[in-house]
Amino acid sequence: MSRPTALILLAAGQGSRMNSELPKVLHQIGGAPLAVHALSAGAALEPAHVVVVTGHGADQVEAALSKHDDTLSFARQVEQNGTAHAVDQARAALEGFEGDAVVLYGDTPFVSGETLERMAEARAEADVVVLGFEAAVPGRYGRLITDGAELVKIVEAKDATDDELAVTLCNSGVVMCDAATLFGLIAKVGNENASGEYYLTDIVEIARADGMRATVVACDEAETLGINTRAELAAAEAAFQARKRAEALENGVTLAQPETTYFALDTVLGRDAVIGPQVVFGPGVTVESGAEIKAFCHLEGCHVAQGAVVGPYARLRPGAELEEGAKVGNFVEIKNATLAEGAKVNHLSYVGDASVGAGANVGAGTITCNYDGVFKHRTKIGAGAFIGSNTLLVAPVEVGAEAMTGSGTVVTDDVPDGDLALSRPRQINKAGFARKLMAMLRAKKMKKDA
Repeated sequence: MSRPTALILLAAGQGSRMNSELPKVLHQIGGAPLAVHALSAGAALEPAHVVVVTGHGADQVEAALSKHDDTLSFARQVEQNGTAHAVDQARAALEGFEGDAVVLYGDTPFVSGETLERMAEARAEADVVVLGFEAAVPGRYGRLITDGAELVKIVEAKDATDDELAVTLCNSGVVMCDAATLFGLIAKVGNENASGEYYLTDIVEIARADGMRATVVACDEAETLGINTRAELAAAEAAFQARKRAEALENGVTLAQPETTYFALDTVLGRDAVIGPQVVFGPGVTVESGAEIKAFCHLEGCHVAQGAVVGPYARLRPGAELEEGAKVGNFVEIKNATLAEGAKVNHLSYVGDASVGAGANVGAGTITCNYDGVFKHRTKIGAGAFIGSNTLLVAPVEVGAEAMTGSGTVVTDDVPDGDLALSRPRQINKAGFARKLMAMLRAKKMKKDA
C-alpha cells in the first residue's frame, strides 16, 4: 500500500521577465493558470494535503487557486531566499504529517501524473527521489551527478566545474522524500554558494552524508519546461494544444482540421464526436460521443449530449446544456439554458436563463429578454412549442407545451398550453403611397444636388 502524499507547490516567484502585473503562475495555458496544471498533475498521487507557497502577488494567487480547489493550504515566503527556504515555509502546515512530500513548481506545468507515480514507486528503494531529464542544451540547468543508479549530488551550473558542466542529465527541481526527513534535511542547508541562497538541491549531499540513498527518475525534457517569458508561454501553449489534439485523435475523435482546434485543460470529448475547423473550447466543456460541433464555434462551461449538433458560428456559454439530439445553428448564443431532447434553435437567436422543452422549435431572431439591468429572469418554453421568428420573450415568462407565438410577437404574459400568442399591431396599407413618397424624396435629393 502506497504511503500518504503531500504536495508542496512553489508559487512565490515574481516572473519579472513576463513584463506583467499578473503573477507568473496565474498566466494561462489551455484556459487554466500554470499553477493549476501543476496541481492537476499532482492529483494523480491523490494527495492528503496540498500546500501552496506564495510570495509575489500572494493575495491574487491564493484567491485564484482557492477557486480551483478550496481545500488548499497556503504558506507565504516573504523574502526570496532560495528554493529550500521556500519549501521550509510549508513546515508548519505539514507538522506531524506522516507520509511523503513532493515538491512541484507553479511555473512548470507539464510534469505528468504518470511521471510522479514513477517517482512514488522509486521511493520504495530510495530516501530521496529527484526528477531529471536529458537536456539537448544543458545551459544553466543544475547537473545531476550520478554513480550508477545512485544520485551523488546536484550542482548548480554557476557552481559547477568544467567536467560537471559536460553532464547532460539535468535537474528539474521536482523532489520526493519523506516529509519529516525533507524538513530535517532543509534545516541543515546552508547558503555558501554563488547566489547566497538556500538551495533545495543541497539536500542530496546532506542525505548521503547521513547514510541515506538518493536516486533519479528521468522524464522527457518537454515535461520540465519552465515558463519565464511570454515567448516561453506561447511555446508552452502550442505544445499543450499539440498534445491535446493528438490525444483527441487517438481517443477516436474526428478533428476536421486539427491545427485549428483549441482545447482547455479540462475539455472532455467522447469517441466519435466530430469537431469542425476553427472550434475553440474554453474551460468546463464536455461533448459526448457522436455529437457534432461545426466550424467556427466557441464553447465554454457547457455540456453537449450524444447526437446534438452545434453550429456553425454558434456560441455556448456557461450553463448551456444540450440534451440528446438538440440542435443549435448559425449565429445562435445559448447561456445558462437547457435545450431538451430534440429541441431546435437554428438561426440568429439568443436563449439565456431559459429551459426549452423537448421537440420545441425556436425561430430565427428570437430573444429571451432575461436581464432587467439588475436581476436575471428565466424563460420556460414547453415541449413541442413553436416560437415564431423575431419573438421577444420578456422574462419571467412561460410558453406552454405545444403553444405558439406569431412572428414579431412580444410575449410579456404566460402563454397557456396549446395557445397562440399574437401581439403585433394591425397592418395598414396606404394605397399608392410608396410611389408618391419615393417621388417626393427623389425630387428633394435632386434639388439638394443641384
